[in-house]
Amino acid sequence: MNTEFFIAKRVFSQNEKRKGISNKIVSIAVASISLGLAVMIISVAVLLGFKNEIRDKVVGFGSHLQIVNFDSNLSFETNPVTIDSQLIDQLLNIPHVSHLQQFAIKPGIVKTEDAIHGIVLKGVGANYDLTFLENNIVEGALPQIKHGEENTEVLVSQEIGKLLKLGIGDKLYCYFYNEGMSTPRTRRFFVSGFYNTSMSEFDELYVISDIKQVQSLYGWHQSEISGYELNVDNFELLDQVYSETRNLTMNHATENSMLRAYTIKQKYAMIFDWLSVLDMNVWVLLILMITVAGINMISGLLIIIIERSRMIGILKALGYPNVRVRKIFLYLTALLSARGLIWGNIIGIGLCLIQYTTGILELDPASYYIDTVPIFLNFSYILLLNIGTITAILLIVLLPSMFISKISPIDAISIE
Repeated sequence: MNTEFFIAKRVFSQNEKRKGISNKIVSIAVASISLGLAVMIISVAVLLGFKNEIRDKVVGFGSHLQIVNFDSNLSFETNPVTIDSQLIDQLLNIPHVSHLQQFAIKPGIVKTEDAIHGIVLKGVGANYDLTFLENNIVEGALPQIKHGEENTEVLVSQEIGKLLKLGIGDKLYCYFYNEGMSTPRTRRFFVSGFYNTSMSEFDELYVISDIKQVQSLYGWHQSEISGYELNVDNFELLDQVYSETRNLTMNHATENSMLRAYTIKQKYAMIFDWLSVLDMNVWVLLILMITVAGINMISGLLIIIIERSRMIGILKALGYPNVRVRKIFLYLTALLSARGLIWGNIIGIGLCLIQYTTGILELDPASYYIDTVPIFLNFSYILLLNIGTITAILLIVLLPSMFISKISPIDAISIE
């Protein structure tokens, strides 16, 4: 057995039974490690949960990538793209592309006797993945969109419904302008349901309809759409998929049409930049927690070294070099830190699981875009936090452990 580790275990077990100011200081150091790790676990879990929730909501309205006509500007008026089965097959063959769907959008105005509101009518086809909106429906149901049949049902956000005082089955009159037309086109829709994602920027804007309605408003053929939306199976690989998609669309240009691709991060850069800033806040918190835990552990270690001066003197008199004596106290630090980490994991993970299952802590959706504190437990991150914490503490106490070399064997042994 490792002699230094054996001695450290004996000192650790004896310290458990001792009572006094030194034991209290060591307990405080261990408690600071527990509290620090618990706070770090909760902080990372909440940050990841928040980022995932916001990202999924933004992606739910626009997928991971969009391919549109190169001549389409930043407004919601789009130039048509002709459906190309060969291009679709090539896009689906790009690694990590999990789904492709077609869409068409048209800005317009909805009006009732009491209110008027600007909207974007988003037309979707039968193959469109509406899982996100389905999970956020608060009343009613999705429009029944089928191949070959034109549907006049629309899905409206709860915010628009309250503003316009709408109910399920109510008529919704919308007005749309086309370039060169002096009078707007009018469409009458029927409300099939209401959704609420708590993302007011999107909820106040989008009305979901049959894609054939948008094609009719533009005067497009059934083979013409605003563009394609692509979903990827791993968000971390989005930039890689975008690079391949952009190369493919650039090489697919014809004399009459050019395509361009962009990611959801490019389209809503401000939102994703804001989420990136949150990472810095968590890094600052992690550094502060580890520093506080390390400083407390230094205090505890110095107290133990002073208490064990006689033992240190005897070991040195027996020929133990300073390096091996220091190893004893580094092992002791690791044992004390391990106890703190165990309790920190229990407290941190336990509180996260309580919030995840009960949602007891609520948020204001108007400010945070979600109604409860989100939790995402990634055990690889928790493992890294544990390893990083104990490594940082051992590095921090490495310098004060050199105090052992200053202890004289003769003076130490003579201490009563």
